[in-house]
Amino acid sequence: MNQKRKECVAMLLAGGQGSRLYALTKSTAKPAVTFGGKYRIIDFPLSNCINSGIDTVGVLTQYQPLVLNDYVGNGLPWDLDRTYGGVKILPPYQGQKKADWYKGTANAIYQNLAFIEQYDPEYVIILSGDHIYRMDYSEMLRYHKRKDADCTIAVLEVPLKEASRFGILTTHEDGQIYKFTEKPKEPDSTKASMGIYIFNKKKLFEYLIADEADENSSNDFGKNIIPTMLKSGERMFAYPFEGYWKDVGTIDSLWEANMDLLGEDPAFSMNEESRGRIYSRSSVSPPQFVGKSAVISNSIITEGCKIHGTVINSVLSHGVIVEPGAVVKDSVIMANTYIGKDASVTHSILDENITVESGATVGASKETDKGIAVIGNGCKVAAGATVAAGEMISD
Repeated sequence: MNQKRKECVAMLLAGGQGSRLYALTKSTAKPAVTFGGKYRIIDFPLSNCINSGIDTVGVLTQYQPLVLNDYVGNGLPWDLDRTYGGVKILPPYQGQKKADWYKGTANAIYQNLAFIEQYDPEYVIILSGDHIYRMDYSEMLRYHKRKDADCTIAVLEVPLKEASRFGILTTHEDGQIYKFTEKPKEPDSTKASMGIYIFNKKKLFEYLIADEADENSSNDFGKNIIPTMLKSGERMFAYPFEGYWKDVGTIDSLWEANMDLLGEDPAFSMNEESRGRIYSRSSVSPPQFVGKSAVISNSIITEGCKIHGTVINSVLSHGVIVEPGAVVKDSVIMANTYIGKDASVTHSILDENITVESGATVGASKETDKGIAVIGNGCKVAAGATVAAGEMISD
Protein backbone atom coordinates (compact mmCIF):
# COMPACT_ATOMS: atom_id res chain seq x y z
CA MET A 1 0.00 0.00 0.00
CA ASN A 2 1.19 3.52 -0.80
CA GLN A 3 2.55 4.97 2.46
CA LYS A 4 1.40 8.42 1.37
CA ARG A 5 -2.12 7.34 0.54
CA LYS A 6 -4.83 9.74 1.76
CA GLU A 7 -7.95 8.13 3.16
CA CYS A 8 -10.20 10.92 1.89
CA VAL A 9 -9.63 13.74 -0.61
CA ALA A 10 -11.96 16.74 -0.86
CA MET A 11 -12.99 18.32 -4.16
CA LEU A 12 -14.43 21.80 -3.72
CA LEU A 13 -16.54 23.10 -6.61
CA ALA A 14 -15.80 26.83 -6.78
CA GLY A 15 -16.13 27.63 -10.47
CA GLY A 16 -19.75 28.71 -10.81
CA GLN A 17 -20.55 32.08 -12.31
CA GLY A 18 -22.81 33.10 -9.43
CA SER A 19 -25.10 34.97 -11.81
CA ARG A 20 -27.84 35.34 -9.16
CA LEU A 21 -25.49 37.56 -7.14
CA TYR A 22 -25.39 39.96 -10.10
CA ALA A 23 -23.11 42.94 -9.45
CA LEU A 24 -21.28 41.20 -6.59
CA THR A 25 -19.87 38.53 -8.91
CA LYS A 26 -19.26 40.61 -12.01
CA SER A 27 -15.49 40.51 -11.40
CA THR A 28 -15.24 37.99 -8.55
CA ALA A 29 -15.99 34.26 -8.25
CA LYS A 30 -18.92 33.60 -5.91
CA PRO A 31 -16.84 31.71 -3.27
CA ALA A 32 -14.60 34.80 -2.95
CA VAL A 33 -17.49 37.13 -2.03
CA THR A 34 -17.06 38.71 1.42
CA PHE A 35 -19.17 37.41 4.30
CA GLY A 36 -19.57 38.37 7.94
CA GLY A 37 -17.13 41.28 7.93
CA LYS A 38 -13.79 39.50 7.63
CA TYR A 39 -14.51 36.19 5.91
CA ARG A 40 -15.14 34.99 2.39
CA ILE A 41 -17.64 32.26 1.54
CA ILE A 42 -14.90 29.74 0.70
CA ASP A 43 -13.53 30.01 4.26
CA PHE A 44 -16.33 27.76 5.49
CA PRO A 45 -15.73 24.56 3.47
CA LEU A 46 -11.94 25.00 3.74
CA SER A 47 -12.17 25.40 7.54
CA ASN A 48 -14.56 22.45 7.76
CA CYS A 49 -12.01 20.31 5.89
CA ILE A 50 -9.07 20.99 8.19
CA ASN A 51 -11.31 20.78 11.30
CA SER A 52 -12.43 17.34 10.03
CA GLY A 53 -8.91 16.02 9.49
CA ILE A 54 -9.04 16.32 5.68
CA ASP A 55 -5.78 17.92 4.56
CA THR A 56 -5.97 17.43 0.79
CA VAL A 57 -8.38 19.72 -1.05
CA GLY A 58 -8.69 20.40 -4.77
CA VAL A 59 -10.40 23.75 -5.46
CA LEU A 60 -11.97 23.71 -8.92
CA THR A 61 -12.09 27.25 -10.30
CA GLN A 62 -13.30 28.64 -13.59
CA TYR A 63 -15.24 31.93 -13.60
CA GLN A 64 -13.33 35.12 -12.61
CA PRO A 65 -10.77 33.14 -10.58
CA LEU A 66 -8.19 35.89 -9.95
CA VAL A 67 -9.40 37.11 -6.54
CA LEU A 68 -10.19 33.56 -5.40
CA ASN A 69 -6.81 32.16 -6.48
CA ASP A 70 -4.98 34.99 -4.77
CA TYR A 71 -7.05 34.59 -1.62
CA VAL A 72 -6.53 30.83 -1.28
CA GLY A 73 -2.82 31.09 -2.13
CA ASN A 74 -0.81 28.28 -0.58
CA GLY A 75 -3.51 27.50 2.00
CA LEU A 76 -1.53 28.70 5.02
CA PRO A 77 -4.42 30.41 6.90
CA TRP A 78 -6.35 27.09 6.94
CA ASP A 79 -3.28 24.96 7.78
CA LEU A 80 -3.46 23.54 4.27
CA ASP A 81 0.09 24.43 3.19
CA ARG A 82 1.35 20.85 2.98
CA THR A 83 4.28 19.35 1.10
CA TYR A 84 2.10 16.38 0.22
CA GLY A 85 -1.57 17.21 -0.10
CA GLY A 86 -2.73 20.62 1.09
CA VAL A 87 -4.88 22.88 -1.07
CA LYS A 88 -4.46 22.98 -4.85
CA ILE A 89 -6.20 25.28 -7.34
CA LEU A 90 -7.54 23.26 -10.29
CA PRO A 91 -8.57 25.43 -13.26
CA PRO A 92 -9.64 23.92 -16.61
CA TYR A 93 -6.56 23.11 -18.69
CA GLN A 94 -5.43 22.22 -22.19
CA GLY A 95 -5.73 18.48 -22.64
CA GLN A 96 -4.16 16.31 -25.32
CA LYS A 97 -7.19 16.68 -27.57
CA LYS A 98 -8.64 20.07 -26.67
CA ALA A 99 -9.19 22.62 -23.91
CA ASP A 100 -12.52 22.25 -22.13
CA TRP A 101 -14.38 24.53 -19.78
CA TYR A 102 -16.02 22.58 -16.99
CA LYS A 103 -19.38 21.65 -18.50
CA GLY A 104 -21.05 20.63 -15.24
CA THR A 105 -20.24 19.54 -11.72
CA ALA A 106 -19.58 15.93 -12.73
CA ASN A 107 -17.43 16.95 -15.71
CA ALA A 108 -15.38 19.24 -13.46
CA ILE A 109 -14.48 16.28 -11.24
CA TYR A 110 -13.95 14.03 -14.27
CA GLN A 111 -11.36 16.43 -15.67
CA ASN A 112 -9.43 16.14 -12.40
CA LEU A 113 -9.44 12.39 -11.86
CA ALA A 114 -5.64 12.41 -12.17
CA PHE A 115 -5.41 14.82 -9.23
CA ILE A 116 -7.50 12.46 -7.10
CA GLU A 117 -5.65 9.36 -8.29
CA GLN A 118 -2.22 10.63 -7.24
CA TYR A 119 -3.32 10.38 -3.58
CA ASP A 120 -5.02 6.96 -4.09
CA PRO A 121 -7.82 7.74 -1.60
CA GLU A 122 -10.46 5.26 -0.62
CA TYR A 123 -13.06 8.03 -0.39
CA VAL A 124 -13.76 11.35 -2.13
CA ILE A 125 -15.93 14.10 -0.64
CA ILE A 126 -17.50 16.59 -3.06
CA LEU A 127 -18.24 20.05 -1.65
CA SER A 128 -19.76 23.29 -2.87
CA GLY A 129 -18.15 26.70 -2.51
CA ASP A 130 -21.29 28.74 -1.81
CA HIS A 131 -22.65 27.51 1.51
CA ILE A 132 -22.33 28.95 5.03
CA TYR A 133 -22.17 26.24 7.69
CA ARG A 134 -20.01 24.28 10.13
CA MET A 135 -19.81 20.53 9.63
CA ASP A 136 -17.58 17.70 10.81
CA TYR A 137 -17.06 15.70 7.63
CA SER A 138 -15.30 12.96 9.63
CA GLU A 139 -18.64 12.13 11.29
CA MET A 140 -20.26 11.84 7.88
CA LEU A 141 -17.41 9.59 6.72
CA ARG A 142 -17.86 7.30 9.74
CA TYR A 143 -21.57 7.09 8.89
CA HIS A 144 -20.68 6.26 5.27
CA LYS A 145 -18.41 3.42 6.41
CA ARG A 146 -20.90 2.11 8.96
CA LYS A 147 -23.59 1.89 6.29
CA ASP A 148 -21.18 0.24 3.83
CA ALA A 149 -22.40 2.86 1.35
CA ASP A 150 -21.24 3.55 -2.19
CA CYS A 151 -22.43 7.14 -1.91
CA THR A 152 -23.65 9.20 1.06
CA ILE A 153 -25.47 12.51 0.63
CA ALA A 154 -25.79 15.06 3.44
CA VAL A 155 -29.40 16.13 3.93
CA LEU A 156 -31.16 18.89 5.81
CA GLU A 157 -34.78 18.74 6.89
CA VAL A 158 -36.67 21.63 5.28
CA PRO A 159 -40.30 22.77 5.59
CA LEU A 160 -42.55 20.92 3.13
CA LYS A 161 -43.58 24.21 1.49
CA GLU A 162 -39.90 24.90 0.64
CA ALA A 163 -38.99 21.38 -0.48
CA SER A 164 -39.70 22.09 -4.16
CA ARG A 165 -36.64 24.41 -4.22
CA PHE A 166 -34.24 21.52 -3.54
CA GLY A 167 -33.16 18.11 -4.72
CA ILE A 168 -35.27 15.87 -2.48
CA LEU A 169 -34.26 12.41 -1.23
CA THR A 170 -36.77 9.80 -0.16
CA THR A 171 -35.40 7.12 2.17
CA HIS A 172 -36.21 3.96 4.07
CA GLU A 173 -36.13 4.10 7.89
CA ASP A 174 -32.45 3.10 7.93
CA GLY A 175 -31.55 6.10 5.76
CA GLN A 176 -31.09 4.20 2.51
CA ILE A 177 -32.14 6.34 -0.45
CA TYR A 178 -34.62 4.84 -2.91
CA LYS A 179 -35.75 7.98 -4.73
CA PHE A 180 -34.21 11.28 -5.76
CA THR A 181 -36.22 14.11 -7.33
CA GLU A 182 -34.72 17.41 -8.46
CA LYS A 183 -37.00 20.29 -7.36
CA PRO A 184 -40.24 18.23 -7.24
CA LYS A 185 -43.57 20.03 -7.72
CA GLU A 186 -45.19 17.70 -5.18
CA PRO A 187 -42.45 16.55 -2.79
CA ASP A 188 -42.99 13.33 -0.83
CA SER A 189 -40.10 14.01 1.55
CA THR A 190 -38.49 16.93 3.36
CA LYS A 191 -34.91 15.61 3.14
CA ALA A 192 -33.10 18.20 1.00
CA SER A 193 -29.73 17.47 -0.55
CA MET A 194 -27.03 19.87 0.68
CA GLY A 195 -24.80 19.17 -2.33
CA ILE A 196 -22.26 17.38 -0.09
CA TYR A 197 -21.40 13.87 -1.27
CA ILE A 198 -19.03 11.15 -0.10
CA PHE A 199 -18.21 8.49 -2.69
CA ASN A 200 -16.14 5.36 -2.65
CA LYS A 201 -13.45 6.35 -5.13
CA LYS A 202 -13.85 3.28 -7.35
CA LYS A 203 -17.58 3.85 -7.76
CA LEU A 204 -17.10 7.57 -8.39
CA PHE A 205 -14.56 6.93 -11.14
CA GLU A 206 -16.75 4.26 -12.71
CA TYR A 207 -19.80 6.51 -12.97
CA LEU A 208 -17.92 9.65 -14.00
CA ILE A 209 -16.20 7.82 -16.86
CA ALA A 210 -19.52 6.36 -18.05
CA ASP A 211 -21.23 9.75 -17.74
CA GLU A 212 -18.52 11.45 -19.80
CA ALA A 213 -19.07 8.92 -22.58
CA ASP A 214 -22.80 9.76 -22.70
CA GLU A 215 -23.25 12.57 -25.22
CA ASN A 216 -26.76 13.28 -23.92
CA SER A 217 -25.65 13.85 -20.33
CA SER A 218 -25.61 17.26 -18.64
CA ASN A 219 -22.54 16.01 -16.72
CA ASP A 220 -24.12 17.01 -13.42
CA PHE A 221 -24.20 15.15 -10.09
CA GLY A 222 -27.81 16.02 -9.26
CA LYS A 223 -29.20 15.48 -12.75
CA ASN A 224 -27.11 12.52 -13.88
CA ILE A 225 -24.70 10.79 -11.51
CA ILE A 226 -27.02 10.41 -8.48
CA PRO A 227 -30.09 9.22 -10.47
CA THR A 228 -27.96 6.78 -12.50
CA MET A 229 -26.40 5.27 -9.38
CA LEU A 230 -29.86 4.86 -7.84
CA LYS A 231 -31.22 3.13 -10.95
CA SER A 232 -28.22 0.81 -10.91
CA GLY A 233 -29.00 -0.30 -7.37
CA GLU A 234 -25.95 1.13 -5.64
CA ARG A 235 -25.99 1.50 -1.84
CA MET A 236 -26.83 5.16 -1.26
CA PHE A 237 -27.60 6.72 2.11
CA ALA A 238 -28.76 10.08 3.44
CA TYR A 239 -26.67 11.56 6.25
CA PRO A 240 -28.86 13.76 8.49
CA PHE A 241 -27.28 17.13 9.28
CA GLU A 242 -28.53 19.26 12.15
CA GLY A 243 -27.35 22.82 12.46
CA TYR A 244 -27.15 26.06 10.54
CA TRP A 245 -26.73 25.79 6.76
CA LYS A 246 -27.40 28.50 4.19
CA ASP A 247 -27.00 28.50 0.43
CA VAL A 248 -25.88 32.08 -0.23
CA GLY A 249 -26.32 31.96 -3.98
CA THR A 250 -28.80 34.85 -4.13
CA ILE A 251 -28.76 38.48 -2.98
CA ASP A 252 -31.58 37.82 -0.50
CA SER A 253 -29.95 34.74 1.02
CA LEU A 254 -26.54 36.45 1.29
CA TRP A 255 -28.13 39.40 3.09
CA GLU A 256 -30.15 37.07 5.36
CA ALA A 257 -27.07 35.02 6.29
CA ASN A 258 -25.20 38.18 7.30
CA MET A 259 -28.16 39.30 9.39
CA ASP A 260 -28.20 35.86 11.04
CA LEU A 261 -24.87 36.79 12.69
CA LEU A 262 -26.46 39.65 14.66
CA GLY A 263 -28.25 39.80 17.99
CA GLU A 264 -27.64 38.40 21.47
CA ASP A 265 -28.61 34.91 20.34
CA PRO A 266 -27.61 34.80 16.65
CA ALA A 267 -28.84 32.03 14.37
CA PHE A 268 -25.19 31.43 13.42
CA SER A 269 -22.20 32.47 15.50
CA MET A 270 -18.57 32.81 14.43
CA ASN A 271 -17.47 32.49 18.06
CA GLU A 272 -18.39 28.85 18.73
CA GLU A 273 -14.85 27.53 18.35
CA SER A 274 -15.83 24.35 20.20
CA ARG A 275 -17.75 23.48 17.03
CA GLY A 276 -14.80 24.30 14.79
CA ARG A 277 -13.03 27.56 14.18
CA ILE A 278 -13.60 29.39 10.90
CA TYR A 279 -10.22 30.45 9.52
CA SER A 280 -9.65 33.29 7.06
CA ARG A 281 -6.92 35.23 5.32
CA SER A 282 -7.73 38.41 7.22
CA SER A 283 -5.96 41.64 6.38
CA VAL A 284 -4.04 43.20 9.26
CA SER A 285 -5.81 46.42 10.24
CA PRO A 286 -5.64 48.83 13.16
CA PRO A 287 -8.43 48.63 15.77
CA GLN A 288 -11.82 50.14 15.08
CA PHE A 289 -12.16 53.86 15.76
CA VAL A 290 -15.48 54.99 17.21
CA GLY A 291 -15.95 58.75 17.28
CA LYS A 292 -17.77 60.75 19.94
CA SER A 293 -20.77 61.29 17.67
CA ALA A 294 -21.06 57.59 16.72
CA VAL A 295 -24.12 55.49 17.52
CA ILE A 296 -23.72 51.73 17.05
CA SER A 297 -26.45 49.16 17.72
CA ASN A 298 -26.61 45.38 17.08
CA SER A 299 -23.84 45.44 14.48
CA ILE A 300 -20.53 43.83 13.55
CA ILE A 301 -17.80 46.41 13.10
CA THR A 302 -14.57 44.87 11.79
CA GLU A 303 -11.06 46.12 12.55
CA GLY A 304 -9.94 49.18 10.62
CA CYS A 305 -13.37 50.85 10.51
CA LYS A 306 -13.85 54.50 11.43
CA ILE A 307 -17.35 55.24 12.68
CA HIS A 308 -18.58 58.79 13.29
CA GLY A 309 -22.20 58.32 12.22
CA THR A 310 -24.96 55.82 13.06
CA VAL A 311 -24.76 52.07 12.35
CA ILE A 312 -27.78 49.91 13.19
CA ASN A 313 -28.29 46.19 12.56
CA SER A 314 -25.47 46.01 9.98
CA VAL A 315 -22.25 44.14 9.14
CA LEU A 316 -19.21 46.25 8.21
CA SER A 317 -15.96 44.85 6.79
CA HIS A 318 -12.50 46.32 7.43
CA GLY A 319 -11.65 49.84 6.33
CA VAL A 320 -15.23 51.16 6.17
CA ILE A 321 -15.63 54.85 7.02
CA VAL A 322 -18.98 56.26 8.15
CA GLU A 323 -18.86 60.06 8.40
CA PRO A 324 -20.85 62.25 10.88
CA GLY A 325 -24.57 62.39 10.20
CA ALA A 326 -24.50 59.31 7.98
CA VAL A 327 -26.88 56.45 8.81
CA VAL A 328 -26.29 52.79 7.90
CA LYS A 329 -29.17 50.45 8.73
CA ASP A 330 -29.98 46.80 7.92
CA SER A 331 -27.05 46.67 5.51
CA VAL A 332 -23.92 44.73 4.56
CA ILE A 333 -20.97 47.01 3.79
CA MET A 334 -17.83 45.40 2.37
CA ALA A 335 -14.20 46.49 2.68
CA ASN A 336 -12.78 49.97 2.10
CA THR A 337 -16.12 51.62 1.47
CA TYR A 338 -16.66 55.30 2.26
CA ILE A 339 -20.03 56.68 3.36
CA GLY A 340 -20.04 60.48 3.39
CA LYS A 341 -21.65 63.01 5.70
CA ASP A 342 -25.44 62.84 6.05
CA ALA A 343 -25.65 59.92 3.57
CA SER A 344 -28.20 57.17 4.15
CA VAL A 345 -27.70 53.47 3.37
CA THR A 346 -30.65 51.22 4.20
CA HIS A 347 -31.44 47.54 3.44
CA SER A 348 -28.49 47.37 1.03
CA ILE A 349 -25.38 45.41 0.11
CA LEU A 350 -22.37 47.53 -0.87
CA ASP A 351 -19.40 45.72 -2.39
CA GLU A 352 -15.76 46.70 -1.79
CA ASN A 353 -14.26 50.11 -2.62
CA ILE A 354 -17.57 51.98 -2.89
CA THR A 355 -17.90 55.74 -2.40
CA VAL A 356 -21.26 57.10 -1.25
CA GLU A 357 -20.87 60.87 -1.27
CA SER A 358 -22.43 63.37 1.11
CA GLY A 359 -26.22 63.43 1.29
CA ALA A 360 -26.71 60.45 -1.06
CA THR A 361 -29.45 57.91 -0.37
CA VAL A 362 -29.07 54.18 -1.06
CA GLY A 363 -31.99 51.78 -0.56
CA ALA A 364 -35.11 52.13 1.55
CA SER A 365 -36.62 50.56 4.63
CA LYS A 366 -37.05 46.79 4.31
CA GLU A 367 -40.68 47.29 5.33
CA THR A 368 -41.31 48.80 1.88
CA ASP A 369 -40.71 45.29 0.49
CA LYS A 370 -39.10 46.70 -2.65
CA GLY A 371 -35.92 44.66 -2.37
CA ILE A 372 -32.27 45.06 -1.49
CA ALA A 373 -30.22 47.79 -3.16
CA VAL A 374 -26.87 46.45 -4.46
CA ILE A 375 -23.80 48.41 -5.56
CA GLY A 376 -20.92 46.63 -7.29
CA ASN A 377 -17.18 46.94 -6.69
CA GLY A 378 -15.60 50.35 -7.19
CA CYS A 379 -18.77 52.31 -7.93
CA LYS A 380 -19.48 55.86 -6.79
CA VAL A 381 -22.81 57.34 -5.74
CA ALA A 382 -22.70 61.09 -6.35
CA ALA A 383 -23.52 63.65 -3.66
CA GLY A 384 -27.27 63.95 -3.18
CA ALA A 385 -28.04 61.10 -5.62
CA THR A 386 -30.57 58.33 -4.92
CA VAL A 387 -30.20 54.60 -5.53
CA ALA A 388 -33.70 53.16 -5.19
CA ALA A 389 -34.67 50.08 -3.17
CA GLY A 390 -34.06 46.93 -5.25
CA GLU A 391 -31.82 48.75 -7.72
CA MET A 392 -28.51 47.16 -8.74
CA ILE A 393 -25.56 49.20 -9.96
CA SER A 394 -22.27 47.97 -11.38
CA ASP A 395 -19.56 49.76 -13.37
